[in-house]
Amino acid sequence: MAVKITSAAATPRRGGRRGNTVRVHPAEAMRMALGLHRAGHLDDAERIYRELLARGVRDANVLHFLGMLTYQRGRADEALALMRESLAMDAGMPDWHSNLGNVLLDAGQLDEAAEAYAQALALRPDHAPFLNNLGVLLHEQGRHEEAERAYLRAVALVPDYADAYTNCASLYMAVGRAPEGLQMFWQALLHAPRHARSRHLLGLALYHLGRLEEAAAVYRDWLKDEPDNVQARHHLAACSGVDVPGRAADGYVEKVFDEFASSFDAKLATLHYRAPELVADQVAACLGEPRAALDVLDAGCGTGLCGPLLAPYARHLEGVDLSAGMLAKAEPRQVYHRLVKAELTAFLQQSEAESRDLIVSADTLCYFGRLAPVFEAAQPMLRPGGWLMFTLEAIDAALHPQGAGVEGFVLNPHGRYSHDAAAVRRDLESAGLEPVVFESVHLREESARPVLGWLVAARRR
Repeated sequence: MAVKITSAAATPRRGGRRGNTVRVHPAEAMRMALGLHRAGHLDDAERIYRELLARGVRDANVLHFLGMLTYQRGRADEALALMRESLAMDAGMPDWHSNLGNVLLDAGQLDEAAEAYAQALALRPDHAPFLNNLGVLLHEQGRHEEAERAYLRAVALVPDYADAYTNCASLYMAVGRAPEGLQMFWQALLHAPRHARSRHLLGLALYHLGRLEEAAAVYRDWLKDEPDNVQARHHLAACSGVDVPGRAADGYVEKVFDEFASSFDAKLATLHYRAPELVADQVAACLGEPRAALDVLDAGCGTGLCGPLLAPYARHLEGVDLSAGMLAKAEPRQVYHRLVKAELTAFLQQSEAESRDLIVSADTLCYFGRLAPVFEAAQPMLRPGGWLMFTLEAIDAALHPQGAGVEGFVLNPHGRYSHDAAAVRRDLESAGLEPVVFESVHLREESARPVLGWLVAARRR
């Protein structure tokens, strides 16, 4: 059903129909768009917002909420332009300044985000969510004492504000104040016993302190309340070593990356993330000068960080990922000919045989324990002489002095798998893939420590 927007000067009408078109006044159209937006019907909402603008309705509300919607769809630059235009028309909306700050923070534009939060607080000084947002920003900037004050002010204003307790707890853990951090996590759960984020981060905090049984107890209690919670089940297996799955469940991966999508690129920049560049350098080393002649699959493409690096080699570049949120961020890069939401192994198994020259997977296979099914599905998809290139995390001997055991992998309490090199080589060769390059690399930093891994280039015989 289409919506026909009447002139703003016309008498408001509801429900007037002509064929399959509903004729509505602009104010009613805006109410419809907001309802559709809140319900997650983004295509319909965007269509109405843009129709209002096309009809000359330069309303600050239309601009702001269209900005929010375009941000949800991964178009941050367009979103920021729309939101700034809305605030130029109406600067008296504190929530709008805060929304702008959130988008700027996710985009890594910290100074601009600080200015937006300051504007929000100037208009509404004692609003706890604004103080909580400011605390997150100050933490990102390394201004820890100011962040602490913002969080404590927020919980003083709203004593059951679980998010602010949790953020303050994470700050304390990051600066080495573990007893206070644990106390803050328990405060969050005292006020909101089923607060999922607090449970998750408390479990991780206990893991980092080496208190694995206490961490497992947190996840067991979580599962008692939510027996089907994939996040709790995955991390319980990681902490306890019991019922470890062969790969992370689809629901777990989707949840992690949908929630992480908006800030993914900016966050990885702070961790000196190198996997896409490492893989791209290996592509260049193995394949030589790019000639836009290959059929390439970016397996686990995420937000598309590998896309621009692979595009010069590709006559056709396809990306596959399980997270719709990540794909929404990849699409605006406009380097992929096709993006597909699918589980990786199933996608490989269902693809045409001998249809790709190159499959690349940067930091995706760390969510798989057993790699043999992936390799066995990738091999037939490659043309003879085709390449599979990927990164993995290496087993940390300090955390796992006994190694990987017979299966060749371990599931770490942070939720990712790490792998034994000999087992990976064995699985590649069993699948008919020859490991040509197998190099130890530094993938990124985490908790101020390097994360070591493997860069692998294997060729179909």
